[in-house]
Amino acid sequence: MSDLRKIIIDEKEVEVDGAMTLIQACEEAGVEIPRFCYHERLSIAGNCRMCLVEVVGGPPKPAASCAMQVKDLRPGPEGQPPVVRTNSPMVKKAREGVMEFLLINHPLDCPICDQGGECDLQDQAMAYGVDFSRFREPKRATTDLDLGPLVETHMTRCISCTRCVRFTTEVAGIHQMGQTGRGEDAEITSYLGETLDSNLQGNIIDLCPVGALTSKPYSFTARPWELTKTESIDVMDALGANIRVDTKGREVMRFLPRNHDGVNEEWISDKTRFVWDGLRSQRLDTPYIREGGKLRPATWPEALGAAAAAMKGKKVAGLVGDLAPVEAAFALKQLVEGQGGNVECRTDGAKLPAGNRSGYVGTASIADIDTADKILLVGTNLRTESPVLNARVRKAWARGADVIVVGEKVDLTYEYEHMGTDRAALDRVAGLDMSALEDLNCILIVGQGALREADGEAVLATVQAICEKSGDKKLMVLHTAAARVGAMDIGAVTTGGMAAAMDGADVVYNLGADEVDVAAGPFVIYQGSHGDRGAHRADIILPAAAYTEENGLFVNTEGRPQLAMRASFAPGDAKENWAILRALSAELGATLPYDSLAALRTVLIGEVPHLGDIDVVAENDWQPLQAKKMGKADFVNAVTDFYLTNPIARASMIMAELSANAKARANALMAAE
Repeated sequence: MSDLRKIIIDEKEVEVDGAMTLIQACEEAGVEIPRFCYHERLSIAGNCRMCLVEVVGGPPKPAASCAMQVKDLRPGPEGQPPVVRTNSPMVKKAREGVMEFLLINHPLDCPICDQGGECDLQDQAMAYGVDFSRFREPKRATTDLDLGPLVETHMTRCISCTRCVRFTTEVAGIHQMGQTGRGEDAEITSYLGETLDSNLQGNIIDLCPVGALTSKPYSFTARPWELTKTESIDVMDALGANIRVDTKGREVMRFLPRNHDGVNEEWISDKTRFVWDGLRSQRLDTPYIREGGKLRPATWPEALGAAAAAMKGKKVAGLVGDLAPVEAAFALKQLVEGQGGNVECRTDGAKLPAGNRSGYVGTASIADIDTADKILLVGTNLRTESPVLNARVRKAWARGADVIVVGEKVDLTYEYEHMGTDRAALDRVAGLDMSALEDLNCILIVGQGALREADGEAVLATVQAICEKSGDKKLMVLHTAAARVGAMDIGAVTTGGMAAAMDGADVVYNLGADEVDVAAGPFVIYQGSHGDRGAHRADIILPAAAYTEENGLFVNTEGRPQLAMRASFAPGDAKENWAILRALSAELGATLPYDSLAALRTVLIGEVPHLGDIDVVAENDWQPLQAKKMGKADFVNAVTDFYLTNPIARASMIMAELSANAKARANALMAAE
């Protein structure tokens, strides 16, 4: 229950929760307080002193607003609300003094610093500092750290705000950064000079308020004011993290996170952040036709004519890949089913129940993890399948939630109770008395690794049964493919799954499905952005746009439709995915009933209305599956190499280096203790 208190900030009276800090109360009142060490999602350090304010009637010195709560303030002599001033002469002088101290050792690097133009120290020195310094001593210099191939360090610029230390310890769950020494000798360093072992480490680049931690792959390539900024959605996993795409001309220069409390808060994984170089290499930029065993470049009319000729009168199977937007999957479904064929999006063999949204999406939202008391993970390694979601579970664990794991024993960065690795362990959990859990918030997260085997449906039915016994039926099906939920929503499925869709097919229309091997025999038309496995097997290649090069709808793992926006243009002759399918339908003499993306979306939302509710998590009716007997095998996690899960990542030099480093680290010999 909230304890509301009245407080006067700069002569404006506001009513806030007593547990709030003064810096939060000032934000409620619309007053900006400068800060370097304070961050809403990290613990309070109180060590930069930039957020000083004057508490009237308190001690005759400024107070750190980030470390003092509203309930700690004394009322006036006659019970008046406590008074806080943020712009008094005392505060102004204190801030100028703090800024002068911060700049004693700070180098004059601004013209060559990557943080220039988006630097908190620059902005606050302009707003709250003075134009001179009384210090004439030589500036201190420190050696730079090697944190790995992602984060570049210039530790002489460090102001010891400790944001990076708190993030890696509290959110990422690794303990490789800390501060040593005192006073003049204090410095941020890594334990025994280790590089960072986390797939969330890139977030410390955003957190650093100065230029001490910058992006190594991006360094010296662009200035913030040269970049065009586009708000979009990430497709490297199924979380649907909100991102900002920064482009310079036609090239994507970097990805940054956008705040969305319901999805990714303000974190993104390293694959999301650094995969941009994969958008530049191995690109398909012209159509190809295979003749005499070799692919030759072709024109669009030639390639579309050849594809239409191959499809006419044949049995066609359509495969929806992991990165396809909903519009492309919908157009493919209409095209292929119009030719009497089948379409399938469950290319990994996952036994997801068609038409049962509580079975293939679940009934829990990502935000439900924040209030969970018990979290059961089945057949998933959250740290590799969705690192940002794993950080959210870690936050719940740090708050006191119990985590139970059925599946492979892996390092999730937090403690958990391991019930076993096989189906029998899940059966044991299902057989437990759960009457004590009825008053608790319980959430079950089941991974694709648990649903890919032949008994996947039985596993899902067992998980649903556990959900029912635990009270409030909070189930989350964790997907690894960004396109899967949207494709399931539009019904891009075949009864009997992948085998039934491919059975007897003469032609396979492969819409960017690079994780599947098409056996010899069928004629393959491949539509995608990169020269990956699908293109190697293809007889006709139709080059398509990547996710940053077209507007597209993606539905994340909790069932939230979100829009990815075009930030740049596809290379060469590559076209938007839906437009290729629309052009091909005209060649086939079965023209699809739309000429624009807006018209396509009108048809799409007419058939599947909830896809029109952007950024809304629809409530799914609980539809339990029929109980079946599970097998006896161990659960195997869906993702083995976090960095190489899709064609864009496999085309990235940065991801290749990270993957090699991770393998070397895993195989490194440990000295005997």
